[in-house]
Amino acid sequence: MSKTETLLLGQVLDIHANPFELPPEEAARHERRGAVLLRGGTIAETGPAEKLQKAHPRAQVIDHGDALILPGFVDSHAHYPQTAIIASWGKRLIDWLNSYTFPEEMRFGDPVYAAEIANRYLDLLLAHGTTSVASFCTIHPSSVTAFFEAAEARNMAVAAGRTCMDRNAPDGLRDDAKSAYDESKALLEAWHGRGRGIYAITPRFSPTSTPEQLEALGSLWNEHPDCPMQTHLSEQTDEVAWVRELYPCKRDYLDTYEAHGLLGPGAMFGHAIWLTDDERARLRASGAALIHCPTSNTFIGSGIFDTARAMGEGQIVGLATDTGGGSNFSMLHTMAAAYEIGQLAGSALHPAQLLWLATEGSARAMRAEGRIGTLRPGTDADLVVLDLASTPAIAQRVARAETIWEAVFPTIMMGDDRAIAAVYVAGARHEALVPGGEGGGHSRELHPLISDSLGL
Repeated sequence: MSKTETLLLGQVLDIHANPFELPPEEAARHERRGAVLLRGGTIAETGPAEKLQKAHPRAQVIDHGDALILPGFVDSHAHYPQTAIIASWGKRLIDWLNSYTFPEEMRFGDPVYAAEIANRYLDLLLAHGTTSVASFCTIHPSSVTAFFEAAEARNMAVAAGRTCMDRNAPDGLRDDAKSAYDESKALLEAWHGRGRGIYAITPRFSPTSTPEQLEALGSLWNEHPDCPMQTHLSEQTDEVAWVRELYPCKRDYLDTYEAHGLLGPGAMFGHAIWLTDDERARLRASGAALIHCPTSNTFIGSGIFDTARAMGEGQIVGLATDTGGGSNFSMLHTMAAAYEIGQLAGSALHPAQLLWLATEGSARAMRAEGRIGTLRPGTDADLVVLDLASTPAIAQRVARAETIWEAVFPTIMMGDDRAIAAVYVAGARHEALVPGGEGGGHSRELHPLISDSLGL
């Protein structure tokens, strides 16, 4: 029995190569009237709409008009248990953890509460066009189970893991080396590779783990090297100084992980701002990923991550909201913040580079680039459809656009969930976002000037 074919029509922007390695315009293909053919839960083909309609006359057609079809956004570092405390009044990192994060995470021993927040969080992501995420959970196994069950119900490709801490955390949020290993292993065996979920080995960061715990988690990763490992690295200068006090025999912050088997392909280091040149070289050589969290870095006052420098060095770089230290669930908002931080660092990131970081770049960081984050045939059909005139302010700017980049950049800089015309997860439309109309819940006809300006 043949799989059902669905043909999505609209503008199609396929960033088929790394736009940090090629001129951005050469790394992308734009079809003014394009199509994406879905076969089951995968992408079968992309190209001009007329050509694909003739080749697949029996396919179900969903016409998104002038909206822009992209891979679904991929958020490579987040804390779903911090959903309810997002946008809490800011302090420095350690104060923020003690004042907001740890008290909230204590609640996740309750499976009902964990399930409530997990479902709320993933619905918020989908409403903002994010179809995949790598998330920390809490120390409680129930928090991990709740997250994977919520993701499974939505058929989302996610990575997540039990957050491990055996010191410098309050009673009720501490474990030990043995329980960290045993409970992480049990959860890994239950969820890794089940459906579209993958388990991520998750020490919170070196200040909240003893060397014994890091060693145990390094051993677990060595036994399951196909899992990713996620943690934090060099987020703030006072954090780096604290690590130096806690690990006086280690040469630097990175060495606290490296010495315990927690550096290599599949390692995802959130923030990674205050790195030495030696750490940068070892990270690149190891195949680990640096995860840029721009809204969090500004909200908590951490510092400036130089994306252009990292990409020029050959680092693997993902982009992330870092909910709830990050101040928004939207990857559009995150791209805007990355652009602004790039300007402060001396580089104006091109729209193609921002979109690539939010899709294939983050998928590469999660070692999932063959599955998500692109429009390549054979990859999972996770898609977001953007209304490029979702607000009057955006529409009036796009009316002057002469290229696709001028048309999409206002949505990157000013867009929010109103720009999300539709979302597809493994080929299925996420109906919660579309109360009516083939164009999606927020879609509308574009002004003729906008349509004319995009006739490239």
